Amino acid sequence: MSPRSPWSALAVLSAAMLMTILDGSIVTVAMPAIQRDLGFSPAGLSWTVNAYLIAFGGLLLLAGRLGDLIGRKTMFLAGNAVFTAASVLAAVSTGPGMLVAARFLQGVGSAMASAVMLGILVTLFTGAGERAKAIGIFSFTGAAGASIGQVLGGVLTDLLSWHWIFLINLPIGLATIALAIRALPADRGAGLAAGADVIGAALVTTGLMLGIYTVVKVEEYGWLATHTLVLGAVSLALLAAFVLRQASTGTPLMPLRILRSRNVSGANLVQILTLSAMFAFQILVALYMQKVLGYGALETGLAMLPAALAIGGVSLFVSARLNTRFGERAVLLTGLALLLGAMLWLSRIPVEADYVADLLPVMLLIAGGGLVLPALTSLGMSGAKADDAGLASGLFNTTQQIGMAFGVAVLSTLAATRTEELLAGGRSQAAALTGGYQVAFAVAAALLVAAFAVALLVLRQPGRDTAAQAPQLTPVA
Repeated sequence: MSPRSPWSALAVLSAAMLMTILDGSIVTVAMPAIQRDLGFSPAGLSWTVNAYLIAFGGLLLLAGRLGDLIGRKTMFLAGNAVFTAASVLAAVSTGPGMLVAARFLQGVGSAMASAVMLGILVTLFTGAGERAKAIGIFSFTGAAGASIGQVLGGVLTDLLSWHWIFLINLPIGLATIALAIRALPADRGAGLAAGADVIGAALVTTGLMLGIYTVVKVEEYGWLATHTLVLGAVSLALLAAFVLRQASTGTPLMPLRILRSRNVSGANLVQILTLSAMFAFQILVALYMQKVLGYGALETGLAMLPAALAIGGVSLFVSARLNTRFGERAVLLTGLALLLGAMLWLSRIPVEADYVADLLPVMLLIAGGGLVLPALTSLGMSGAKADDAGLASGLFNTTQQIGMAFGVAVLSTLAATRTEELLAGGRSQAAALTGGYQVAFAVAAALLVAAFAVALLVLRQPGRDTAAQAPQLTPVA
């Protein structure tokens, strides 16, 4: 392939996505070992995940807009450099504070790189067929990263040490940077003067970070606690001020015109609802396997592998053809129906489950995610103009993080509340935990019903001529 081949550029973008997703899933398996070695408190340990999530989700929108202004290739390279350096810092951490700071920097680097990935992709693949295939491959790497991370985290931690879960990013990061310099097309951007809204950037970044912080702390404080209500109100006020700022300033960070597109607005809403259910599935099923069925960390990763392979296989080999033949909207609705079936099945999981009879069918139904994610990305990306590609990519990734954070916080809290009620009523620990997870999965099913309704009523199938035009636009783990 030539150095400017869009397929070589896609390989670089996919490698970067793999690294980002791999890092998110690999850390959760190693958390007990990290706690023992560095002396984390139980509450403090959660910040090895939360610090990354807050920085990542809070900075995506800003990073996407800056990519449009200074050049997406420049932003991508800088983000990978920050992420790789922060990974080394995390690997050599000697205390909780150092590791949490390194994880925050990893989130910053991930936001910088991830915010512009889709923007670069849709400018490279302008034909409907090629774009569908490229998005399918890109989505496959996300699923592959999740499955590899769960298995690799257990292997590296058990055979070597938790330090290696971060060091593995060093060779991947350096190779990605070197290849990106050659493979990605140069773009100069519009220049900072075209949209350097510093006040807007401060409002949206602070509002998003505070909002995500509030959501991830819900499990500790509860939804109606003063802490949650006050911080949530401040976050909403900051975001409202940001919207007002965008409507009045001459150089907005996020031009509100992007939200006028039904497909942009609708796709982002569907993504929040869908990923709230899907990401909670990944977390809660893993907890169910370990706390109820007694699986170990590596055994859990292997048990979850069919789901990741099913999602990846469908997104890589099936979704592009179906999107081209039947249209993304029809494929999206089909995928949502399959995911709904998986959550309804899980809402009836037994205390003593047989993996083949009770869990493997769910792992196969979850393949609907391989239809949903590429179709949803294509629909969303079809609604934005070329100049807003980085912005829309950042927005899409931002709602992805919001969906994952919201889903984990809400469904985990509901599961814990129901478990406590059942324990108080005299149920066994295993039965109470199972009852809690059943409630969470039932709510996840309700979220998917809402996602299906929005997709059916709001989203529109782009015309084949529209889909074939150059850069138009619209997360996630």
